[in-house]
Amino acid sequence: MPTTRIETRRGWIGNRRTELLEAVQRALVFGLKIPETDRAVRLIEYEPEDFICASERAVEIEIALFVGRSIEAKRRLYRAIVDELQAFGVKPSDVKVVLHEVARENWGLGGLPGSEIDVGFKIDV
Repeated sequence: MPTTRIETRRGWIGNRRTELLEAVQRALVFGLKIPETDRAVRLIEYEPEDFICASERAVEIEIALFVGRSIEAKRRLYRAIVDELQAFGVKPSDVKVVLHEVARENWGLGGLPGSEIDVGFKIDV
């Protein structure tokens, strides 16, 4: 059930926004072993004067997810994101990923705490 926000400077992605979103989704599926149908990825592009960064193609990705993933899963995720973004000319050094791990009882789904819902896949991968 992760929810992902991608932030970058406007202009360099061009008409490849959907491709970028799908690339990050593939990395989430591979890294965290979530189902392909678990999709909550959004893209925010800032005007260059509103995003100070070291590179025109700097990408910051924040992912909110349930607590419980192993360090191996996190490594797999970080590597998969970098690998996927290279197809867009993004250097590994221009990628920052921040995970916000949330206890299941602090995540509401359909009016219930996530701790009371069978999400349909393993969290502790």
